[in-house]
Amino acid sequence: LAQHAVARSFAPGAVIFLEGDTAPGFYYVAAGWVKIVRMSPEGREQILYFWGPGDLFGGMGVFANHPTRATAIALEAADLWLLPRDAVCQALTADPTLALRVIEFMADRIEDLMALVTDLSLRSVTARLASQLLARAEGDLVQRQRWATQTEMAAHLGTTPDVINRALRTLVEEGLIELNRRQIRILDHTALNHRAAPDR
Repeated sequence: LAQHAVARSFAPGAVIFLEGDTAPGFYYVAAGWVKIVRMSPEGREQILYFWGPGDLFGGMGVFANHPTRATAIALEAADLWLLPRDAVCQALTADPTLALRVIEFMADRIEDLMALVTDLSLRSVTARLASQLLARAEGDLVQRQRWATQTEMAAHLGTTPDVINRALRTLVEEGLIELNRRQIRILDHTALNHRAAPDR
């Protein structure tokens, strides 16, 4: 596949592909960050995924017999490798082990979407935020990327920046997290896990 890969670079805010486009293939993130979003007719944004260095995205459109169902946007300067659809399909036909790995990869993406649906339908905003912090934590720390504004967080969690700000303050006041400019420190994993539980 490497010999067929095409280097692509995108400036911050650049559209990589639009909802409704024909999927050209898989994208591999060499550097930078990308968000995958759905847009409502009113222009409201729901972020489905954040992808960073080492991640693959765009696979749903490669195997589905319909145009892409989401838009990909560079959050910062991003260097990507495009693995063309035809080359990917040929490689999967020739290598069953690779095909199995891709199936596992796609299953993981479906599980991610199922988790997002659970968050949006069964958890309060504070619970969604707690769940996201636990998922993104490395040990006790959640690194805050330069682009990770409360607006981006709100679009991912299906709410507004003001509500995210209140949810963060709630977790701070409860002694569960500590906010710094570039990172969030988890002070009590057990209590934060309890906070992340679906509403009953």
